[in-house]
Parts: sequence; C-alpha cells; structure tokens
Amino acid sequence: MAARESRSRYSMAYTATHKYARISARKVRHLASLVRGKFADEALDILRFQPHRGARMLEKVIKSALGNAEHQQAPGVDDLVVIDARVDGGPMFKRFQPRARGMAYEIKKRMAHIKVSLDTVAVAGADVGQNSGQAGAEE
Repeated sequence: MAARESRSRYSMAYTATHKYARISARKVRHLASLVRGKFADEALDILRFQPHRGARMLEKVIKSALGNAEHQQAPGVDDLVVIDARVDGGPMFKRFQPRARGMAYEIKKRMAHIKVSLDTVAVAGADVGQNSGQAGAEE
C-alpha cells in the first residue's frame, strides 16, 4: 500500500517520441544532452540556434511534448522541464556499394528513436536531496 501512495504523489510526465527518424542516433545524442534538465522553452531556444539537422528533429519532439501537456491540461505549462531526453538506435537499412575486384562494402543507413519527457519543476527537483538537511537539525 505504501508503494501506491508514494507513486501517486508524482505527476505523470508528458512524453513525445519520434520513431524511425532517418538520422544516426550518435548525431542527436549530444544535442539531447544539451537540453536535458533545462526548461522546455529554454531548450527550444538552445536548439533553435544549433546548425544541425538533428536539432530540428529534437525541437519538433519537444514541441510535440509541450502540445501533449497542453492537451492534457497540465498545470503551469511554462514550468515544464526536460527530465528525460533519450536517443536510442533504431533499425538500419543495409545497402551495398560495389567496389573494385568484385567486392562490395556494406553501407548502413541508420535510424533513431528520439524520446522526450517533460515534467514540472517540483517533481523534477523532488528526487534530488528531498530531506537532506533535516537529519543534523535535531542535534
């Protein structure tokens, strides 16, 4: 019963995913680490000025997560924080490039799954040092 009570005090994160994005996950991961932990509007500002194609894709996923939060009537859409920005590798198209002497090199056209979760500031900060100063206060 205690597990249900502790689970209910956290709100549900608002997520959006872009599956099978035609870009290598390696190219988007460094952009995801730039925006992880930032406010959603700040993350959009950061991505807007990045000259990478993966930044446009990640920007669309964050906007979609914000739209999901608005649709579910999230309290304080302006206070949403990117709590999770994950880029996983997807399937690959495998193509062959003809080479000299009858050989062929394999070309892997990689895909990525981009997932972004947004939540409020109170929930994002609740996991980090919730009761950190109360143990020494009794002495």
